[in-house]
Amino acid sequence: MKKAWLIVTAMAVLGLWAGSASADDLWQTDMKKASEMAKASDRYILLNFTGSDWCGWCMKLDAEVFSQKEFKEYAENNLVCVKLDFPRRIALPAEVKKQNEELAKKYAVRGFPTIVVLSPSGETAGTTGYQPGGAAQYVRHLQAIIKEHRAKKSSGKNN
Repeated sequence: MKKAWLIVTAMAVLGLWAGSASADDLWQTDMKKASEMAKASDRYILLNFTGSDWCGWCMKLDAEVFSQKEFKEYAENNLVCVKLDFPRRIALPAEVKKQNEELAKKYAVRGFPTIVVLSPSGETAGTTGYQPGGAAQYVRHLQAIIKEHRAKKSSGKNN
């Protein structure tokens, strides 16, 4: 009986945690909507190609960076974040799965996690992945990608 109670309690806590994590609306799943948001707000787009339920490095990036206050605060004010998931244990809606596969092909994703940073107009600013050092360091890494892209644009050099 104690084991059953522990399992039910653990599942309830995990359910509350998962519900609060998804309720922050930081991550979009619709690329078209995200592109519109980015253009309207003049924010860069962060594409997170992930295998959320099987990829160890993806889980590490999420735990060390994406779930941290420093990243969330930066992202809320400067980015439109798009989660493009390739789970193994969760069935995605057909239209989401198709969109994610098309975008992975478009951006030549060969492994997970792959992070693609796009300008508000959709130009590729840079590609990266997991970086050690935590959320603050990762924010500085993203800022450097964006700063370099803006400098190239202002000097007339395009990708």
